[in-house]
Amino acid sequence: MTFDRQAYFARIDFDGEATPTLETLQRIHLMHSCSIPFENLDVLLGRTIKLELDNVFEKLVVAWRGGYCYEQNALLRAALEDIGFAVEDLGARVLIAQPPEMPPRTHRLLLVTINQQRYLADVGFGGKTLTSPLRLETDVEQLTAHGIYRLTHLDGDYLLSIKQQDEWIPLYRFDLQPQYFSDFQVANHYVSTWPESHFRHHLMLCLHNIDGTTMTLNNRQFNNGQQRQDIKDEAELYRILQDVFGLHLNHAQHGISLDEFAAIYPK
Repeated sequence: MTFDRQAYFARIDFDGEATPTLETLQRIHLMHSCSIPFENLDVLLGRTIKLELDNVFEKLVVAWRGGYCYEQNALLRAALEDIGFAVEDLGARVLIAQPPEMPPRTHRLLLVTINQQRYLADVGFGGKTLTSPLRLETDVEQLTAHGIYRLTHLDGDYLLSIKQQDEWIPLYRFDLQPQYFSDFQVANHYVSTWPESHFRHHLMLCLHNIDGTTMTLNNRQFNNGQQRQDIKDEAELYRILQDVFGLHLNHAQHGISLDEFAAIYPK
């Protein structure tokens, strides 16, 4: 299955003009991050995460599932290129957990150029996922519907941070070296199969709302954007995946039965 523009637009509820302008990029970026959840269910289930566009499109668009950065930004790139944007793949080193040593490149993001102005686009970073592209400019605060971000220089790299309670929290660092499909294949295999990968031990879901709030699910704690609640059992959590995050779990290939989910239910 090749990329289907209309099916993608229907999935993210986009009905604007599909032209390679900043306004189109901003709208698609917002609607994508408010429609397709960040989630790692397949990693927990031990399923192979396939990054070929056919597989990504089938899972995220046709089957109404979500995914993580390698899938989310692969789909966004396909959509933007189909419209006529100039897009490049980049790789980032995740810093949000404050690793003691330099981490590997385990995050996929995009660089989009419009009229010689470059923008960072990223719809696959969990609860801190961007909902708007950022200008590739340093030392300026950039306001989005879901947070204030800033790019700075760090040892020749760019550092992306988010402002929280007057403190800047580092998210990841990256350079402008182009990344290739093979780079993402290696990194994807690493984060989805390495025994110590947090993707293999924690259930994580995130979905932004148009009103500026964000819904997150971390193991058994659900935050609906206003309050947190602990989930009592697997049946309730399985319902939330469908009714709140909008996942369709009955697809022949990408579906998840309650029994399958119960086997990975966070204790």
